[in-house]
Amino acid sequence: MKKWSFITLLFTLLLVFAACGSKEVAKEEEDTSTGNDQQVEETTEIKIKHDLDEQEVVLDKTPEKVVVFDFGILDTLDELGIPVAGLPQANIPPYLNKYAGSEYTNVGSLKEPDFEAIHALKPDVIFISGRQADMYDEFKKIAPTIYVGIDYTNYMESFTHNMDVIAQVFGKEEQMKTELEEVNKAINEIKEKTASSDAKTLVIMGNEGKVSAYGSGSRFGIIHDVFGYKPADENIEESIHGQSISFEFIAETNPDIMFVIDRDAAFDSNASVKDAVENELVQKTNAFKDGKIFYFNGGPWYLSGGGLQSMKLMVEDAKAGVQ
Repeated sequence: MKKWSFITLLFTLLLVFAACGSKEVAKEEEDTSTGNDQQVEETTEIKIKHDLDEQEVVLDKTPEKVVVFDFGILDTLDELGIPVAGLPQANIPPYLNKYAGSEYTNVGSLKEPDFEAIHALKPDVIFISGRQADMYDEFKKIAPTIYVGIDYTNYMESFTHNMDVIAQVFGKEEQMKTELEEVNKAINEIKEKTASSDAKTLVIMGNEGKVSAYGSGSRFGIIHDVFGYKPADENIEESIHGQSISFEFIAETNPDIMFVIDRDAAFDSNASVKDAVENELVQKTNAFKDGKIFYFNGGPWYLSGGGLQSMKLMVEDAKAGVQ
């Protein structure tokens, strides 16, 4: 009986030691597996260079909480399905009006940011453009800040660069490549038609009864520089705010085509500069007589130019002159 008990005890101990060994092996495998998982989850730093800083902006992960001060970038993020946490909610273009909702934090205005509200949000990244450029140092104290302004003298290169930056930051390279290919295809179709036309084009902006003209290299110089419309006057100054002109100037220039950026409509959907523009002097032009005066809503042109959606809207507008 004692001999049988000894054998039973020995067998039991062997089973215990075997179980312990199995647990150690399992634990080692689990540790190894966990280590591998952690290695896979590690995110490579995202480094972005922009015009307002000699140093690269470094993001240690894909941003989740985004603050944006440029409506063009806002419409790009919207097009790509990227969530936004905060934005200036004053004067949002109508096609982006969903961002006026209370689920988004109002971070001031385009020219007067609410830095306290931005700080409280604890954003992962902030996007700014020309209207906020001189406040860059204040922004970057809060979070990594990327400048995405448009260079009007080199519009498409600047636009493409900004789109590539957004794609890189949010891992949307393939989608952006497809989007840009479609945009460039549509632009080239317009250029093919303007290249074979001798029509002279004048680009103006209407604002509360006043008008200003925009030539090559100006804010709306994309009409000439990208879409290829020939200017009615080669001497219009290159500027952001436009060259102030009179209606007499329009009559003397006598454009065949006239594109009118309606700034009033950008801020009031019921407003229009048409009555002010189409006065007796303008009615003498070829553009008026041939029904070639086209009005563009200032939302995508004046408030949110340089975005993926606004570029598509601008392309559609630009087709009007060659149809």
